[in-house]
Amino acid sequence: MLADSGKRTAILRRSLIFSGLSDDDLKGLSELAVSRIFRGGESIFWEGDPAAHFYVVASGRIKVVKHSSLGKEFVVAFFGPGDVFGEVAAFEEKPYPATAQAVSEAEVLRIGRDRFLAFLSEHPAVALRIINMLGGRLRDAQNRLNALAGERAEQRVARTLLMLSSKLGQSLPFTRQEIADMSGTTIETTIRVMSRMKKQGIIQSHRGKTDIVDESGLRLLSEGSPTA
Repeated sequence: MLADSGKRTAILRRSLIFSGLSDDDLKGLSELAVSRIFRGGESIFWEGDPAAHFYVVASGRIKVVKHSSLGKEFVVAFFGPGDVFGEVAAFEEKPYPATAQAVSEAEVLRIGRDRFLAFLSEHPAVALRIINMLGGRLRDAQNRLNALAGERAEQRVARTLLMLSSKLGQSLPFTRQEIADMSGTTIETTIRVMSRMKKQGIIQSHRGKTDIVDESGLRLLSEGSPTA
């Protein structure tokens, strides 16, 4: 675990919203943080839980999911080292709107809301960065909704694969059902689209994992351009 204050400080420095703080300020913030390790599949918080904390990813990957009334899971976002999550609900004093789970073993820094707000009162520049970050997330969410509404299934799947690879790398540990859920398409459509991508040499897939072989070709598909 990141028991050492210097290691916690190094993790916070990797985060965009904290990277501009002085060494002394980062050290002070690190003293507010508590390190936790979660196993793959373990929940960090559940949808509806009181939001008394927000989190910074130290290592591993975190996914945020919503569940339908029928229990179906929809992946909302992924976060990697240096990313902040859970902060919106914490700052608004509302329950968490979704569930956060570790994709594989992950370590996070947990920071209490009340103590952090006291910290912000002395560091208004950090508060401004948080506002800018939240605005960026809102734009990303709107772009994703627009994409789901107006793009062909092939573009949706390609954009989903690109989004996942930007967070997790070229090898993606997801089934076609999970990719279909994230793309807003049916499993049958996703199977057909990914089979074509495989024949075109853009991806390889086996046993619930997809490897991106030709990222430029995948990007062309995401833009609606034909591939060879």
